[in-house]
Amino acid sequence: MEKSFSSLNVITAMVTAFDSDEKVNYEKTVNLACHLIKNGSDAIIAAGTTGESPTLTHDEELNLLKELKQSIGDKTSIIMGAGSNSTKTAIEMSQKMQANGADALLSVVPYYNKPSQNGIYEHFASIAKCVDIPIILYNIPGRTGVNMQPQTVAKLAGEFKNIKALKQSSPDMDYISELKELVDKDFTIFCGDDSLILPMMSLGATGVISVASHIVGNKLQQMIKEFKLGNINKALEIHLSLFPLFKKLFMAPNPVPVKEALSKMGLIENVLRQPLTKMNDCELKEFYSVAEKYID
Repeated sequence: MEKSFSSLNVITAMVTAFDSDEKVNYEKTVNLACHLIKNGSDAIIAAGTTGESPTLTHDEELNLLKELKQSIGDKTSIIMGAGSNSTKTAIEMSQKMQANGADALLSVVPYYNKPSQNGIYEHFASIAKCVDIPIILYNIPGRTGVNMQPQTVAKLAGEFKNIKALKQSSPDMDYISELKELVDKDFTIFCGDDSLILPMMSLGATGVISVASHIVGNKLQQMIKEFKLGNINKALEIHLSLFPLFKKLFMAPNPVPVKEALSKMGLIENVLRQPLTKMNDCELKEFYSVAEKYID
């Protein structure tokens, strides 16, 4: 990566655009990425959970990387989701992403099989030994079923130079304090939940890996800059103005609401791959009662 993680305020965990027949629409995905980097995003993540990675094939993920690199690789950093609950698969995909030009990797804690802390350590250690590009660890216990402890993160960061950052998706603020005591100052923490950006930043997080930035990227960028300049009240004012949207974007499983909003904005078709389904009429009414004022 040309820029260090610590210089990135807003990274968008980007959705994947599909056609009506559920095939990946690479052109619209690239166009969306262009829109994002013009509207507040410092970098993008493709083929993450928000990109519906559980239902993407590995070939589709690699094709996404190739298309993004070819079109916007000179404009922004492209971070690729390369995690798996199979260590062997995670290694293979991480190596392929590196070989095809990914600037960095997002690698999630193994899900469903619920490894021990030692198992989590060995999983990420095995990946880090096989690639050279930066790795963002991704801790999201609500989806994986297991919480990677701060001590495990610190051990990995201390032993592997390419483990550079953590995306933390949990409301446990003590976790951030414990981790900051254990890691070097150059280790970067990203908030993984839009509604928790300011609380996490007050404890040492650098910025956000965001879903809301699809819609309000410039506002998020402004909020984070105000906070870093010491204009806390202004940052809080922006947070409170965006908070209703933050909550409504997760009233249904991510990325269902944000894809609905992006469709309304004319950027993609509102197509999901099963088992995800669109919001029903009652949910749509509730969603737009809040979201309408944020959508241009």
